[in-house]
Amino acid sequence: MTWSRRGVVAAALATPVVLASAARGAPAPTRTVGGVRRIDAALDTVIDPAAPVEVLGEGYRWAEGPVWVRRRNWLLFTDVPGNTVWRWREGVGLDRFLQPSGLVGPVPDAFNEAGANGLAIDREGRLVMADSGNRAVARVDLDTKRKTILVDRFGGRRFNSPNTVVVAPNGAIFFTDPPYGLKDHQSPLRELPFQGLYRLDPDGRLHLIDRRHRQPNGLALSPDARTLYLALSDETKPEIHAYPLDSRSEAGAPRLFRDMRAEQAAGGPGLPDGMTVDRAGRLFATGPGGVHVLTPDGRLLGIIATGKTVANCCFGGADGRTLFMTSSDMLARVRTRTAGW
Repeated sequence: MTWSRRGVVAAALATPVVLASAARGAPAPTRTVGGVRRIDAALDTVIDPAAPVEVLGEGYRWAEGPVWVRRRNWLLFTDVPGNTVWRWREGVGLDRFLQPSGLVGPVPDAFNEAGANGLAIDREGRLVMADSGNRAVARVDLDTKRKTILVDRFGGRRFNSPNTVVVAPNGAIFFTDPPYGLKDHQSPLRELPFQGLYRLDPDGRLHLIDRRHRQPNGLALSPDARTLYLALSDETKPEIHAYPLDSRSEAGAPRLFRDMRAEQAAGGPGLPDGMTVDRAGRLFATGPGGVHVLTPDGRLLGIIATGKTVANCCFGGADGRTLFMTSSDMLARVRTRTAGW
């Protein structure tokens, strides 16, 4: 693979996919992986360091974009190169919810990932997706599975491959547009000379927030919707930046929130990628070694590890206290002492 963040699964992408029993829909005996590493004693109020990390499903080519659908008690997540949205339900297991999730029909040779990537739920309970294959941000009705393209161009030029979406309380959709869905930075399909961070307003107006980053990726919003977090999956700049937002979701100048070079140098798998927040404003950010539990001022409390690269995470479950993680070829979960926002 071209992209370093996916390098750990390069061999898996070159071989046929073999789905574990849980990924075929039948609940399987739970096995555990990894664990929780305490760095600061304050972690104990957030998660039990002895909490087991349980595997719910395996065999995916690259699991991503988990979102909890609260009104239905579902977890949805994507297998991006597998072009599938999967659904997990307690006591039922996993089944394919949407296939294809992105591009329909033959996949051009210039594509890496034809499926949907990041997912979110809007104010009306509809699924919003970063549709990497269609190079668009789209909305899907959960009952009919009908897809509507919301935006696929900036200034008349096609996006690279939208990667992550997050929906603000006022309905604004923030998204990133790196070229991970394409073979490389020099892909002949590229029409934009940069990789942007954008905001799509409910009235359809599109705003470019930032075009300076090499590989903008994961996004999260603080509970008061006044801070937008951006993860850079850049091996030369593994950082999380924080953008102040006003009441209209207009973004100000960003500040460095967390530098993950030390964890990268220690050899932990992965780069900054997907993120989520809890009700106290703590950021659960994927990065080298697993999910980094960070205070609102950026202090590292601990790392939740699966032994593989963790691409993304979200809170869910009946009480909101389960952290679900998409990690390379598997879906995992761990119970916490906090709840998601």
